[in-house]
Amino acid sequence: MFDLSKFSLKGKIAIVTGGGRGIGKAVAQGFAKAGARVAITSRKINDLEATAAEIKAFGGEALPVQAHLAKLEEINRMIDTVMGNFGRIDILVNNAGTSPAMGSVLDSDERLWDTVINLNLKGLYYTSQAVARVMKKQGGGRIINIASIDGFKPEPGVSIYSISKAGVRMVTQAFAAELAPFHIRVNTIAPGPISTKLLDSHWFHLPPEEAQKAKEALGKLTPLGRVGEPDEIAGAAIYLASDASSYTTGAEIVVDGGILQGVTAPGIL
Repeated sequence: MFDLSKFSLKGKIAIVTGGGRGIGKAVAQGFAKAGARVAITSRKINDLEATAAEIKAFGGEALPVQAHLAKLEEINRMIDTVMGNFGRIDILVNNAGTSPAMGSVLDSDERLWDTVINLNLKGLYYTSQAVARVMKKQGGGRIINIASIDGFKPEPGVSIYSISKAGVRMVTQAFAAELAPFHIRVNTIAPGPISTKLLDSHWFHLPPEEAQKAKEALGKLTPLGRVGEPDEIAGAAIYLASDASSYTTGAEIVVDGGILQGVTAPGIL
C-alpha cells in the first residue's frame, strides 16, 4: 500500500537556484513545508532575504546565498557555502534563468546569445556537474531542471531562449543516463505560461492595461482557460525530489495547462 510519507522531504538539504521569486520561490517554500532545509540562490540578495524570511516565518529553514551562476567560480563558491552550512546536498533544482528578450532571429546579436546561453544552459550544466560530484560521494541525490514548453516548440521572437530550454531537456537526458548507476535521479519540469515576472517580460513594452489584456488573452487560449501559478510547479518538484518518484529518472513533466496537446479552450476558435 502506498505511503504518503514518501512525499516528505524531512531531513533533506535542497538548493533552489533563482529562489528569490517566481517559480523558484514557490518551489523553495514548498520544499521547506515538506520538511527540507533549503538554500536559495540568485544574483539579487534582497529577493533572497525576503523569501528566506517568509520561509522562517512558517517554521522552515532557508539559507540565502547570493551567486551569479553564469560564472564557474561563483558556482563553486555557492556549493562551498551550502556544504559549509549543511554538510550535504540531497536535491538541486536548476531554476535560475534569464528572461527571454523579444526579437527576430535576424536581429539577435552575440551579446544576447552569451547572456541567455551562459545562464540558462552553461550555468545549469556546470551547477549540475558540481552538485552531482557531491551526490556521488554521498551515494545519491535528485536533480530537477526547469525547462519550458518553448524547448519543445519554439516561440516566435524568443529563439535563443527556446534553444537554451531545448538544451536543458538534453542536459537532463545526458545526466540521467550517466548518473543512474550512482543513484542520482535527473528529471525535467517544463512549465507553460506561469504568472511570473519572466512571463510579464513579454509585454514590458505595453501600457499596464494592455499588458493585462494580453496576459488574459493568453490564458483564454490555454485549454484549461488560464495562466498557471508558481505553486502549481512546486507540486511537481516535490514529487520529483521525494521518494515518491524513486523509479523516475530522465523524465519530463509538462505543466502547461494543455498547450502542447494542440487543442484550444472551449469557445476559442
